[in-house]
Amino acid sequence: MDILIAEDDPISRRTLEVTLQRWGHCPVVTTDGQTAFDALNRADAPPLAILDWMMPNLDGLTVCRRLREQNEKRSTYIILLTARGDKKDIVAGLDSGADDYITKPFDREELQARVNVGLRIVGLQQRLTERVAELEAAAERIKQLQRLLPICCYCKCIRNDDNYWQSVEDYVGHHSGAQFSHGICPKCFETVVKAQLREQGVPLDGLDLTELSVQ
Repeated sequence: MDILIAEDDPISRRTLEVTLQRWGHCPVVTTDGQTAFDALNRADAPPLAILDWMMPNLDGLTVCRRLREQNEKRSTYIILLTARGDKKDIVAGLDSGADDYITKPFDREELQARVNVGLRIVGLQQRLTERVAELEAAAERIKQLQRLLPICCYCKCIRNDDNYWQSVEDYVGHHSGAQFSHGICPKCFETVVKAQLREQGVPLDGLDLTELSVQ
């Protein structure tokens, strides 16, 4: 997975880059807060970021705040990396919008564990986003079924948005996923079925609607 690194110290930056590569990730490396902020605002932004607190241009806390204010539809999982380890600093980091916090010099096993937590959260968010998109698409299909539909007064086919005529069963099935079983209503049984049977010379005495099967 793509993971953004924002670190101005060259040694720490290189250590993070190599470590993430060994774990099978693709680091996107930046050296200051403004560059990191711009990268995380792109459409193809990495879903997870490791931000140093103290950086040129924008510090890590400012990057966190701005991301949370501007990216309402996309949630980047942010791990704040800093030498500050006081409780008040941790609270300040989390209040700024960071999801997790790790102090320098970082322990590789701890970092890996925290990155893995972030990856699980990112995966859950992506699946939730996909589910929401599916529900929105289903709601749109329901709206289509509720609006005025062009229907042929003879064969009762429905014209879709591509100017193609479909049977009612095909149209409703395509937009809702419904499946149909076929039967004969009492009115059609009297006016259509019996008329056809009479033409064929079939005796109608005692004939009942429930005795007929429709394929």
